[in-house]
Amino acid sequence: MKLLNQSIKYVSFSILAIVTIWAGIFYFNMLNEIKSSIDEGLENYKRIIIQNSQQDTTLLSKNYFDESFFTIQRIEKEKALSVKDRYLDTVLYMQDADDDKPEAEPVRMLITAFELNGKFYELKVANSMVEEDDLIKELLNDTIWLYISLIVGIVFINNFVLKKLWKPFYDFLSQLKKYRLGITQSLPKVKTKTKEFTDLQNAVNALLKHTTETYEQQKQFIGNASHELQTPLAIATNKLELLIEKGNLQNNQAEDIAEVMSIIERLVRINKSLLLLTKIENKQFLDNHTVSINEVVQKNINDLEDISSFKDVKIHLKEEAQLSVKMDASLANVIISNLLRNAVFHNNTNGSVVVEITEKNIKISNTSSNLKLDEKLIFIRFYKPGNKSMGTGLGLAIIKAISDLYSFKISYSYNNSMHLFQISFTE
Repeated sequence: MKLLNQSIKYVSFSILAIVTIWAGIFYFNMLNEIKSSIDEGLENYKRIIIQNSQQDTTLLSKNYFDESFFTIQRIEKEKALSVKDRYLDTVLYMQDADDDKPEAEPVRMLITAFELNGKFYELKVANSMVEEDDLIKELLNDTIWLYISLIVGIVFINNFVLKKLWKPFYDFLSQLKKYRLGITQSLPKVKTKTKEFTDLQNAVNALLKHTTETYEQQKQFIGNASHELQTPLAIATNKLELLIEKGNLQNNQAEDIAEVMSIIERLVRINKSLLLLTKIENKQFLDNHTVSINEVVQKNINDLEDISSFKDVKIHLKEEAQLSVKMDASLANVIISNLLRNAVFHNNTNGSVVVEITEKNIKISNTSSNLKLDEKLIFIRFYKPGNKSMGTGLGLAIIKAISDLYSFKISYSYNNSMHLFQISFTE
């Protein structure tokens, strides 16, 4: 989840929780205020009824509710002394002008007791709650709508305000994602007065400057190493070739010179492979575009046709789909070439190589006299099974480095005397 969305979530939930509590407290406070006001009216009505009863004793025999909304009933002294003023919500059956029969209506009732001329009476005074009940319902509806309006307003305002607040951060993050060492000329910048974002920009740019300087130094070293190592090796090879051409060498001397030339040639291959591996790990290959793996495979099969014929190795190509991958074309050629060359060079006479291309994968399997390879070691630099190979020991390490660069998944298995390498391409 984005940081902006998390901020909106936490702020909104916090505010909505506060608003929810406030709405509940507000509703019940207003409800209590309404009932307190009615109770004061009932208390005042009670005093008036008692005063009128002293003047008109016929009121003392009123034991039913009518338009006057009170009843008086004589009770024993003991019961009267135990009665305390009590307010309760109840219903009374009343009939309005537009009613066919009495209907239950909500009322607020006061039950109390009083003494008059040595006799004790229970007084029940009621007040209709029809209008007040409508008022409470209206209050509840208004509170709900207020709550909904606040929710919508809070979410909208938070989203608008926080998005504007976090905009410099996301602009800066977007520039960082597009930044490429050795390609992007300017450092990421962000227009903001927020100190934290400014500090982040300064810290990241300082790190990028240091990384760029280190990258340029490594790049220069790789170029120098390529030139300084290749030149003396080439000179040594030329001098040895001239020495052989002059003749007058004994057989053992010629063999020694040939062996030295073979070692130099191997050093040249190792040097080129190490330089390529370093460039891959430094991500100096970033000319990515859509590459047809089918075409790359067909080209490499054609290039290896003479070698495979010489070794009596047959290459079988099975194309189940057209496989295209977005990557550097030269690296695509390296990864396919290394796998195919290994499959041909490390094969039996009259052996076979099978290449299968599917929509997302490529599988290259080959026969070989070697047993199953160590899956934990085959992608490590300079690993050679039994040290019998004359190769550099870097081919599979280069393939693994390219796979890691593009998040491809490479795997090895051994089934039915066939070595199988599979690459799953994902973008």
